[in-house]
Amino acid sequence: MELRQLEYFIAVAEEANFTRAAGRVRISQSGVSAQIRQLERELGCELFDRSSRVARLTAAGEAALGPARAALDAAACLGHAVDDVAGLIRGRLTVGMVIGCTITPLFEGLEKFHRRHSGVTLSLQEDSSDHMVDQVRAGSLDVALIGATGSAPVDLESLTILAEGLSVLVPHGHVWSARSSIRVADLDGESIITMPRGTGIRATLDEACSAADVTPSIGLQATSAEAVADLASRGLGVAVLSESMSTDFSETLVALPLDDVPHRALLLLVWASSSNPAVRVLVSCLEDAFGS
Repeated sequence: MELRQLEYFIAVAEEANFTRAAGRVRISQSGVSAQIRQLERELGCELFDRSSRVARLTAAGEAALGPARAALDAAACLGHAVDDVAGLIRGRLTVGMVIGCTITPLFEGLEKFHRRHSGVTLSLQEDSSDHMVDQVRAGSLDVALIGATGSAPVDLESLTILAEGLSVLVPHGHVWSARSSIRVADLDGESIITMPRGTGIRATLDEACSAADVTPSIGLQATSAEAVADLASRGLGVAVLSESMSTDFSETLVALPLDDVPHRALLLLVWASSSNPAVRVLVSCLEDAFGS
């Protein structure tokens, strides 16, 4: 005996018609009929009088209707009780995403969570990493995808998505285009095109320039890698992006590793260690999406 058989039985009893019941439960009439026949075989008696167009309950059907409803109610209560404990029936989760970092696995993880727990409202916002870290600490953000340099915030739970170096991108034919790499000191006096403050790339670049006693001249800033690369391809400066971002622009730009950078640029998921169960489920969905 299966719960769906009880659901179909109740639908036919309430609609007094197999066709209308099939439309209500959204399967074919033959499917409803087959499942009810199976239920009748298991119970050893007919539940409906099929001698007319109206599906009337037999005496056995009348006796079975109340317990069938109670069984479905009990199954629903079981699911609700588990959801209540997990904090997943209602509510809202707010997710932060660092500016300039549109990354598909984040959206895939959100989709997976939404499919499983549609009762939870999800909201997504972009901001600088430093601000989002403060918001996670304050509880106004539940989970954030941030950029950082060196290490994760020590007072938050975290998952490292990427840890990579930086690359300098110049047009083909640029004086640097035949080189194998660039040193941070070479950036002194150059007009640099890169991400704004609040991103891991910018934090890593600023830290590297400070360590090399170089004052970077940030000529242009953009929040997307595509925009940074496009500006560089037009000769408006040299671009600085992460290694993984730099691989997408080989047709117009030469990517050169930036040497002597003290720390790698990080992309992290962060959340508070005292997070509620819904946050932990969301983090699990994101971990699966990122392949961690």
